[in-house]
Amino acid sequence: MRPVCPPSILLLLIFPPAFINAAEETDRAKELEQARKMILASVLGDLEQVKSLHAQGLPIDATNSSDLTAYQAARIRGHDEIAKWLADQGANTKREFPSPEVLADGIVADQTKPDQPGVAVLVSRDGKILFSKGFGSANVEAHAAVTTKTKFRIGSVTKQFTAAAILKLQEDGKLRVTDTLDKFIPDYPRGSKVTLHHLLTHTSGIKSYTSKPSFYEEVTQAIEPEALIETFKHDDFDFEPGQKWSYCNSGYFLLGYIVEQVSGQPYGEYLHDTFFARLGMQDTGVHAPELDLTDEARGYSFVDGSFQPALNWHMSQAGAAGAIYSTVEDLHRWNEAVFNGQVLAPASLDAAFTRVKTEEGEQHYGYGWIISRYRGLRTIGHGGGLQGFLSYLVRYPDQNLTIAILHNASPTNGSLEPTSLSNLLAEVYSWRDMKAIPITQVASNIDPKVYEDLAGRYDYGAAVLIVTIEDNRLFAQLTGQPKYEIFPKSESKFFWKVVEAEVEFLRDENKKVVAAQHTQNGQSFKAEKIEDETIIKLDDKILDRYIGAYDFGPLGKLIVTRKADHLAAKLASQPAIDIYPKAETQFFYRIIKANLEFILSEDGSVDKVILRQGPVTLDGARTD
Repeated sequence: MRPVCPPSILLLLIFPPAFINAAEETDRAKELEQARKMILASVLGDLEQVKSLHAQGLPIDATNSSDLTAYQAARIRGHDEIAKWLADQGANTKREFPSPEVLADGIVADQTKPDQPGVAVLVSRDGKILFSKGFGSANVEAHAAVTTKTKFRIGSVTKQFTAAAILKLQEDGKLRVTDTLDKFIPDYPRGSKVTLHHLLTHTSGIKSYTSKPSFYEEVTQAIEPEALIETFKHDDFDFEPGQKWSYCNSGYFLLGYIVEQVSGQPYGEYLHDTFFARLGMQDTGVHAPELDLTDEARGYSFVDGSFQPALNWHMSQAGAAGAIYSTVEDLHRWNEAVFNGQVLAPASLDAAFTRVKTEEGEQHYGYGWIISRYRGLRTIGHGGGLQGFLSYLVRYPDQNLTIAILHNASPTNGSLEPTSLSNLLAEVYSWRDMKAIPITQVASNIDPKVYEDLAGRYDYGAAVLIVTIEDNRLFAQLTGQPKYEIFPKSESKFFWKVVEAEVEFLRDENKKVVAAQHTQNGQSFKAEKIEDETIIKLDDKILDRYIGAYDFGPLGKLIVTRKADHLAAKLASQPAIDIYPKAETQFFYRIIKANLEFILSEDGSVDKVILRQGPVTLDGARTD
């Protein structure tokens, strides 16, 4: 279950550009292309580009395949300054907007293909389903299409079900969230300091077991809860309980184990009897291969330019942190029941939807739900992800709007991301209730020399943000995403134009840049700057001796190849990643925090390679 917080830089999908059939050399084809350019600039909030396109003679009121104009796109996206400028230039402001269903269909259809992994989408208001449809393929090899009844693994969206189970047991008088961990696991180290409240809110300080590279050595194999708990039980705490917030799958796995101890039922059976059966959620449960589910989506990963079958987790490895499968229809039933008081008592819901406070301040997490805002509107939801699957379930409580999105690819191809897609769909259905997005002005008086201190790598947890300088401009690239320019608001604050996000570079008392504060969608986190590694020059003969395959057992083989004056390493189905020499036998990754050390025998041949990532060290024996 990948952490959904802190958030990565999510690229917002644009309104459908209406691809043109080259054979249709018609006026409409030309208009579609002109509309695409004007709408894109309006969606991205780039007023200067809108003005430039208009000066080039592009028509203001050209429409795309969803019959949308640039003025309407600007209104929906909240770029009121652009909408006003277009209106002043004569844009038709009285034209009827396309229906939300037409826009929603166009947005999603543009991002999917029938022969690629797909997505199921559902939007409802006041319990009434407004849009519900499947796109793309649930199983590429079997040519099975996604429908709204397709079952997906939902990853960390599972956490709200686990939190609801704990709160229900509290309502039944069988436990309290103030109980300490040692009440349920007496020999858990420092268990007397950790409460269920800490586990529910990711404030326990316990190390998250899924962040350890060794986790993936056994992820495809079944495991008993006690055995998995042993894999992290004796790890040092990352911080004192209650001191900080740090996303922790270990805490939720422990909560599922506690549900079993207190209820006397397996975790999945308790959820079924307490929630699923009563709410009519017939297509939801704890995933296991022996279930042999019908209408189940197969998971894929986008690797080296194509979709391939993803690493197939045995979901006993996820447990109560992420093992549930469901459909968008069942998730809709669940959300309606939760927010209409059919799952938990009002006091329990209040606790679940209250942001936790730590010594560092108020956080964005309650009990299994993320409490945030999008364009001024309150949101309560959660995302999820594991190899092959991405998910998002969110409620806009003041609008009674529910959006459920399930996707059977992770990593995906960069365009279809459930959280970003959800934001767009929320705008389509509720833009009139949302706050406008002011156009951020680029500071024109910044000396590019200040960029030199900002360039470098920043630790975003599961990824690295690389900041570089090109032609006196600053660019940022997050692992697995394209590189985009970031624009100065001041000497320390910069923003993206392609997404509503900004980063502030922080300095210590000696004026040295030590971290970056990333803010997006009302959430903020600090990313420490990674100390620079010095790349050295190695002879071609030295580089060539490392080329080959290294066996990491269940993790797969690491294939090392030559790439100009450095090397690239590809582990199993993951993409090849460049590695750079810092010593004759030691190499480092720039886009992840990891190192490789090649071990030589007495005759100078390579015996193995050692992978070091965080606290974990793994050996890979040379096989050729």
